Amino acid sequence: MLEASSLAILLIALILDRLIGDPDWLWSRVPHPVVWFGKLIDLFERNFNNEESSGSARARAGFLITFLLVAFAVVVGRWLDLLLGWTGIAGLVIETLVVMVLLAQKSLVVHVRAVQTALREEGLEGGRNAVSQIVGRDPETLDDSGVARASIESLAENASDGVIAPAFWYALFGLPGLFAYKLINTADSMIGHRNERYLAFGRAAAKLDDAVNWIPARLSGILIAIADGSRRGLKRARRTFAVTFRDARLHRSPNAGWPESAMAAATGVALGGPRSYGGEITDDPYLNVAGRHFVSEKDIGVAIAVFWRSMTILAVLVAILAILM
Repeated sequence: MLEASSLAILLIALILDRLIGDPDWLWSRVPHPVVWFGKLIDLFERNFNNEESSGSARARAGFLITFLLVAFAVVVGRWLDLLLGWTGIAGLVIETLVVMVLLAQKSLVVHVRAVQTALREEGLEGGRNAVSQIVGRDPETLDDSGVARASIESLAENASDGVIAPAFWYALFGLPGLFAYKLINTADSMIGHRNERYLAFGRAAAKLDDAVNWIPARLSGILIAIADGSRRGLKRARRTFAVTFRDARLHRSPNAGWPESAMAAATGVALGGPRSYGGEITDDPYLNVAGRHFVSEKDIGVAIAVFWRSMTILAVLVAILAILM
């Protein structure tokens, strides 16, 4: 559970990730750890997701594979934990770097900022190309406002999935918790889709991802609301909290609605709404429907500012917990 040493490592990792992020010179030469998770998941999916099997058989196979992969991640995390514990200061440094690598503050902002820059300097086509790197919807169906909206939604959702959730599980269970979370989240992004190939096989990964993100998603919404209030006052914070608790349940995901509703209120725009995936239109409701429906590249900048402020609040909370422990 919570330990002062783990919290201190997490605090330093958050600071380093904010300053350094994922350097291209490194990951262009060596595969990122999440890439290895992805290769492992892909290997098992190709060998055990038999299209000729019944849906129930594929669901059982998916459940077993997901369980085994998560168990593997926990064991690897535990072994590394023990190994680093025997190496003194060097072990603490290595563990801090491992945690930093599995957070995604700066890299997330870099990708979202690229959309803002592309919209401003290259217009709609540039924005569509940039946003296609971070969202799964059909970019050719998006206008300028849709591109900006999609990037803000991605920033909000990934604030939870890419930073707050891994930090949460590391704080509670160390490297085993962190590795297990990243494995589950990667599996959900790869096989948790509601299509013919993955609906049965990926059901366990999708449900497990919903479970492990339940608390972090709500914490993300709260942090974004606090960040907005710290910028614009108590009245604004109350409004953002109200919108978050009212609209989060409107999202089709049990978790993504929390950070997205909070970010919608914090930026003053309406997020969500109809969108196209693989040629199919989904008639999703708007979050913060009273907000502006035209979203510009300037709103992306506001969202990034809110994101960084929420990350600062997260780091402060971690520091306080480390001192109290």
